[in-house]
Amino acid sequence: MPQYIFVYLGGEYPAGPEEAQKHFEKYQQWLISLGSAVVSPAIPFKDTHTVQADGATSPGTVTAMSGMSIIRLGSMEEALAAAQACPFLEIGGTLEVSEMIEMTGEPGQAGNETVN
Repeated sequence: MPQYIFVYLGGEYPAGPEEAQKHFEKYQQWLISLGSAVVSPAIPFKDTHTVQADGATSPGTVTAMSGMSIIRLGSMEEALAAAQACPFLEIGGTLEVSEMIEMTGEPGQAGNETVN
């Protein structure tokens, strides 16, 4: 079954601890509703730095990426439906959903990708 990466972009921090707790509970319920489809529930990002082609580095992100989840579902349509129900959208965030390609074979060999 294909795996999909949900990339979290932007979003506003909740105004206070109570609002944050409510949002966290909604997010937990969303994950529970996905059941065993959840491969990696939440991977928040911290201390992001950008590395340019010339090797220059700078703190921050150029994409506003704040985290990701990995979900195993039967189709892109199912993945998009799951994303549309995600509470991250309620705090002004955006989700990008991509099917992950499984790479097979030895490292360094080109052309070894397979679609799940």
